[in-house]
Amino acid sequence: MATLAFFAPAAAGHVNPTLGLAAELVRRGHRVTYAITKDFAARVAETGAEVVPITSTWESREDMRAPQMHGKELVRASRLLLAETRTMLAQVSQGTRPDLVVHDGTLGWWGRIMARRWQVPSVEIWPNLVSNDHWSMGAKYTTLNPVSPRFLLFAMRMALFLRKEGITDVPGFMRGDGAGLRLVMLPRAFQYAGETFGSGYRFVGPALTERAYQGRWRPSGDLPVVLVSLGTGYNDRPGFYRTVLRAVADRPWQVVLAVGPVDPAELGPIPSNVQVHGHAPQLAVLRHARAFVTHAGMGSTMESLHFGVPMVAVPQMAEQRANADRIAELGLGRVLRPEEVTDSTLWEAVEDVASREHMRERLSWMRGELAAAGGARAAADAVEQLLAGA
Repeated sequence: MATLAFFAPAAAGHVNPTLGLAAELVRRGHRVTYAITKDFAARVAETGAEVVPITSTWESREDMRAPQMHGKELVRASRLLLAETRTMLAQVSQGTRPDLVVHDGTLGWWGRIMARRWQVPSVEIWPNLVSNDHWSMGAKYTTLNPVSPRFLLFAMRMALFLRKEGITDVPGFMRGDGAGLRLVMLPRAFQYAGETFGSGYRFVGPALTERAYQGRWRPSGDLPVVLVSLGTGYNDRPGFYRTVLRAVADRPWQVVLAVGPVDPAELGPIPSNVQVHGHAPQLAVLRHARAFVTHAGMGSTMESLHFGVPMVAVPQMAEQRANADRIAELGLGRVLRPEEVTDSTLWEAVEDVASREHMRERLSWMRGELAAAGGARAAADAVEQLLAGA
């Protein structure tokens, strides 16, 4: 039995994709410790992993808002992540040396550093599209001025920080070049230029768990079900939710609407065919859904594909725009830019994706790709292979 230390940022889109792997490793007899904040402790404990309580700087900042991940916002996000990394290292560095570190590849910088300090192999979990010389997010979806004063100041601070850790290859650190294994939590068929990614990337698809902590959900009748959710990071959109309520009123559908931090009282009258949740039990609803109006975060996208549910993607930031375009390109749904959403355009898109035979065929094909990728079992197999080699 090996001991594996998991690290992930306090964000659903980065914690949820790791849970299936953690549960499978526990099932195989390994000891899994997981450093995470109290907001995510219940879902981690459900996997059988040992919760290591930590506190995030993101929880207490009054000015904390989800960045748009390009230009000045990307620099701001990088500064916040550097501050979070310092705080996390102070909390996890006293832990017992594990046999292997598993950490988020996108934001979990402290996992990279702890693996290096402990001199143990590391596995990076990439819950999003990955980049190489053939395709990258920065080529189309994100913009950054590399000579802006803000960026240069951050780059200097980052280089000084890493130098204290004995790391001089800053680009290599940012790419995760030191990882023993990169697990990409989507099938290769969904990745742009997927065939160009070599053996350094293992596309295993989503590793879903039951998420009993969310509770159960069943349809209240025989009406078709549509789920509407903008996820957990970019969901403070009361105007969008009001548009949804106008669009679905008196329709012969059951509508499950997740409104995040928005007070339902701000939305006006709620039609009788609508259930309003702060956070809906998404997997339970998707099991019954005919359509999903989504922000196109990768976690939600993979969950929708797992259940074969066509999507109306309404992306809220750069990464989600890339996901949404791929959804449309592969015939798995449609895209509505936020400025295009009206009562009529939204509902026309829902009925369109729910009725298209060709879209159902494409969804069936993609479900096959997800199954072939292997999910949690394939990911755990790869981790154990790395352990055996180490």
